[in-house]
Amino acid sequence: MKIVVLLSVTTIFVVSCLATLAYASDPSPLQDFCVAVKDEDAAVFVNGKVCKNPDMVVAEDFFFPGLNKPGNTSNLVGSRVTPVNVNQIPGLNTLGISAVRIDYAPNGLNPPHTHPRATEILFVMEGTLYVGFVTSNPADLALKNKLFTKYLYPGDVFVFPEGLIHFQFNVGKTNAVAFAGLSSQNPGVITIANAVFGLDPPINPAVLTKAFQVEKNVIDYLQAQFWTNID
Repeated sequence: MKIVVLLSVTTIFVVSCLATLAYASDPSPLQDFCVAVKDEDAAVFVNGKVCKNPDMVVAEDFFFPGLNKPGNTSNLVGSRVTPVNVNQIPGLNTLGISAVRIDYAPNGLNPPHTHPRATEILFVMEGTLYVGFVTSNPADLALKNKLFTKYLYPGDVFVFPEGLIHFQFNVGKTNAVAFAGLSSQNPGVITIANAVFGLDPPINPAVLTKAFQVEKNVIDYLQAQFWTNID
């Protein structure tokens, strides 16, 4: 009897794990659309967005104007991301897709960052970009993370796998423009430097000096900088 129960529990656990893996990204819609209600108007909070009454849905719920307009790159890193996700187009709710426009000044950088919920496919419209992504920690502790890089020109496409740290750098002498599609209605962004050094409250310097193997004055300097997001 104990063996049967143990097998049943094990089976339930395995099935649950497989089910979790099967739905690890955005869930598929169960109707034609599920236009999102603004968070401040929602009576409850769910994983995603509450659906708007279908009878109240209009064409504007699926529309976003102005992606032809360049973003303001007058910031410390010289780039600007214009997002088009479920917060801009409520009709993207449950559809598992979003987009961005990225503008780069000469020497502009979209700093190392990650999208925890999406794979990104980048298309270069103008300029020359040096792009790359870093693999996750290898199972063999003797090995190092691997960097994949490429120089991209107008018409080129590059893919950044879900959750991996990646970047784009304008190596040209003119402005650059790229568009990207992402496999989530709300991909999320974690900019590495901002997340480590620009927090409020800050991470205890003792943690960072140990992690980066540097003196405390280096950490103090980095934490004192003005860290800004570009999207």
